[in-house]
Amino acid sequence: MTTLIQGPQVRALTLGRKVDRATAALPQTAAGTLFTVTGGRIVLTSIVGEVTTVIQTQANNTKLQSVPTTGSAVDLCAVLDITADEVGCLYGITGLFSDALVGAAAGASVLPRNPVIVPIGAIKLNCAASNTGAVKWSITYVPLDDNASVAAA
Repeated sequence: MTTLIQGPQVRALTLGRKVDRATAALPQTAAGTLFTVTGGRIVLTSIVGEVTTVIQTQANNTKLQSVPTTGSAVDLCAVLDITADEVGCLYGITGLFSDALVGAAAGASVLPRNPVIVPIGAIKLNCAASNTGAVKWSITYVPLDDNASVAAA
């Protein structure tokens, strides 16, 4: 009898473990924690945000950050102005810290072409302004250290 590898198994083989964070309002002129990394370092294979409530029409330079429990914060991407982003707009990163957060229309986004090593600490969304709007996030990762894991904040 043949056993086929199906949906979640294929994702786990190619991208690693998946953690979803429920939709939430944007941080207001601050950095809000999306995910918490515990137990060791991880290899971030993807992070995708989906706008669930339209973003207010007002400039808001936004980026993702790794904020370790020991050491300095690192921007995982450069800023993107998310003003007036539509419901369904997808956010992602390329894996190059100098590239802006990708936020095309609802049609598509990107996965990192370079996996990112994230230490114990937090992955945060940093917003330069106080805009209305909400985003849900998903992350996939592979533990680099044996006891590493990620939880939604």
